[in-house]
Amino acid sequence: QVHLVEYGGGLVQAGDSLRLSCLMSGSTFSAYAMGWFRQAPGSDREFVATVSRFGKTTYYADSVKGRFTIARDNAENTVYLQMNSLKPEDTAVYYCASRIGLSSRREDEYGSWGQGTQVTVSS
Repeated sequence: QVHLVEYGGGLVQAGDSLRLSCLMSGSTFSAYAMGWFRQAPGSDREFVATVSRFGKTTYYADSVKGRFTIARDNAENTVYLQMNSLKPEDTAVYYCASRIGLSSRREDEYGSWGQGTQVTVSS
């Protein structure tokens, strides 16, 4: 059974950087595409970024393209989200998720989710 745990959230100022980590246990990490999603207060959960099983392909939401980088380390069963030039509108709970096979931007195609980590960006 896949278990995902996110780390690295916190309170930062606009323009700062933050790196989120998500550790998988319970299954073979390299079998899964991984995604990051976020949910701001009063909003639906939205796609942020996804990375393919071996890290060769990535996709980003337009709102984070050029500022965020998703990467993975299959030896460490971990996916990362490096967030630079943070803005107040990036404030949200960030979730990692896993999907057997190919990457996807669609939330409903991910089978397992972490508990989320809060990122708050002050202006």
